[in-house]
Amino acid sequence: MKPAAFRYHAPKTVDEAVTLLAELAPEDGRVLAGGQSLVPTMAFRLAKPGHLVDINGIAALDRLEVSGEKLVIGACVRHAAFHRPVCDGPLGKLLADVVRHIAHYPIRNRGTFCGSLAHADPASEWALVLAALDGEIVARSARGERVIAARDFFQGIMTTALADDELLVEARLRLPAAGTRCGFYEFNRRAGDFAMAAAVGTYRLDGDKMIEPRVALGGVEPNPRRLAAAEKVLAGAAPSDTAFRAAANAAAAAVDPMEDTTTSAEFRRDLVLAVTRRALERAAA
Repeated sequence: MKPAAFRYHAPKTVDEAVTLLAELAPEDGRVLAGGQSLVPTMAFRLAKPGHLVDINGIAALDRLEVSGEKLVIGACVRHAAFHRPVCDGPLGKLLADVVRHIAHYPIRNRGTFCGSLAHADPASEWALVLAALDGEIVARSARGERVIAARDFFQGIMTTALADDELLVEARLRLPAAGTRCGFYEFNRRAGDFAMAAAVGTYRLDGDKMIEPRVALGGVEPNPRRLAAAEKVLAGAAPSDTAFRAAANAAAAAVDPMEDTTTSAEFRRDLVLAVTRRALERAAA
């Protein structure tokens, strides 16, 4: 099929874009960045926006740099930018590991980091990373700018705190402390498919004990989130198979898994046991 008719707009600055959104949002105006989620839904006429605001010509949104203690990722930065570490230390390595699991190479060359956040698919790898690292997004509209924490941004399946007239300008990830160990693991039926469950595990060592542990899950519930119960199990323990299995059990007990036509809640709960333990094992490797 072909998309329904729409009007195309190509602003050259962020101010132009938010001015257009203020005018066009009531007419179902949508932002076009990578288009890897929006365009297919338009082709099937599951989405029929009256206007597309194409932000690809806004040079300021290509920003990808370390500023202070945070990595700043502009709205037009492609997945492919992370194929090699974009910053020194554990964060650059984690992002380079995660990106290999996102869809397929042609999609990574066009799709964007921030577009994945705005789409808010429960299986989004970048949404999981944002939640795991307590990242934040910057939203701008004609009314001004606001910063939204990851825990407040995701509000359900493909639902976020963004208002219709707001543009997600950038995402920010705080640089983990030196020595932080990070691991990622996801399960899907075929390479490139959406994750049925995915986990990020991080911690630092103080002697032979884990400190500042983080365990986050995606693809399991409507929103990615950290699992405090699993983190509590790890805090102060030595990294070991016993500790990692105990954390996985705590995570599995704490989640309320989604169900769909092919995957039961109990199967997803079993996947939590596997992906959590394996993410922590990779952090330790």
